[in-house]
Amino acid sequence: MKSATTRRAKILVVDDDPGLLRLLTIRLRAEGHDVEPASGGAQALAAATRFRPDLVISDLRMEPMDGIALLKDLQRRWPGLKVILLTAHGTIPDAVQATQMGAFGFLTKPVDKQELLEQIQRALKVSGFQDDGAEWRAGFVTRSPLLEEKLAQAHRTAASDQGLLLIGEEGTGKELLARAVHLAGPRQLQPFLSISCGTASDDELDSELFGHLAGALPGATMSHDGLFRMANGGTVLLDDIDELPARLQLKLLRTLQERAVRPLGSVEAIPVDVRIISASQADVRQRVDAGQFRGELFYLLAATQIELPPLSRRREDIPLLVADVLSRIADETGIRRTLSPEGLELLAAAEWPGNIRQLQGVVRQTIALAQTPVVPIELLRQTLGGSATLMPTFDEARDDFARGYLTQLLQVTGGNVSQAARLAKRNRTDFYKLLSRHALVPEDFKQRH
Repeated sequence: MKSATTRRAKILVVDDDPGLLRLLTIRLRAEGHDVEPASGGAQALAAATRFRPDLVISDLRMEPMDGIALLKDLQRRWPGLKVILLTAHGTIPDAVQATQMGAFGFLTKPVDKQELLEQIQRALKVSGFQDDGAEWRAGFVTRSPLLEEKLAQAHRTAASDQGLLLIGEEGTGKELLARAVHLAGPRQLQPFLSISCGTASDDELDSELFGHLAGALPGATMSHDGLFRMANGGTVLLDDIDELPARLQLKLLRTLQERAVRPLGSVEAIPVDVRIISASQADVRQRVDAGQFRGELFYLLAATQIELPPLSRRREDIPLLVADVLSRIADETGIRRTLSPEGLELLAAAEWPGNIRQLQGVVRQTIALAQTPVVPIELLRQTLGGSATLMPTFDEARDDFARGYLTQLLQVTGGNVSQAARLAKRNRTDFYKLLSRHALVPEDFKQRH
């Protein structure tokens, strides 16, 4: 679903001078930016967690947390976030030191408006912020700050040919993000091809990736170019890279080092020019540590790693994703259906082990069975069935924790209520009430001889 409007840059402005803070906020809002003012470092850190800025502009000299301390904390929490520092003439040496520590730049007070705007544009460009309608990421439907952070990180890699490894559960959008990076980069007009490294035998995968000459494989009467040559000039996505056989790991390593492929049955190396993006559900670094994946290849493929969040960590996107699926169904069939608010609440409270792909499947299946413009919640429950368990309420989660905690205490003490109550720092009467509330009987935990 494409955005009809251009996203405004989000800038966090920090200064303990109320007058200057107000002036900067007014100036930047007049330029069309989304501005969040903060009167000090602690307030800025709290705002950054909620606001997720594309850029921070901060005064250098503040109390009790100065700009240097704020810079360090921001770098620790959000390594890619750019920070511009404002300084008086007497503190320029401190500002120079701050740039050596990772600040994007500094400006002296009084701040020249044009110089400020120019430095903001440079910082936003380097950070990967897009203000052009973001066609490259049009496939992503989100308002999640966490996913926005991942998209900005991905965009920063688009102009590079360095290895990019995407990690995430099934259905989180790894291939979609790989295509987005391809569209955002200089190879966008060239082919984008993908293959799973875990769905074929060694020889078949060798042929699919690197090609083969006629007669190199049983029954192969014609030569085959292979994915790298077919995508020459473009991008290749190697999905399930952790399942790449050991022999082909070495062959891929040589391909990356030599920028050339050797088809099966050939000793000649054929030059190729492709950008490789890899994807995996598993932690490939663990495979390296276990000796199951070549470390040298891993570091080439994973110069940058991006972990896509599961749907359970971006539940605010569920209504948007549902609306997107309903819109697509309407375009495909000409029939428009909607979910009731109760239906959306049901979906938002469900667990989605299959993530976005599972959510889309449930919505499509429900709409296919629906007979009314507003889908009954009973039909949605029926479709969900056992495919998704509901997230517990706060009270249910608290009760589950309490029951587990009490059970553990009784197991440790062998059913000795006095000892368990002391460990829990509760009196015996209250402890007995807790056991009764959760239907736990101390006798069941006493050791039998």
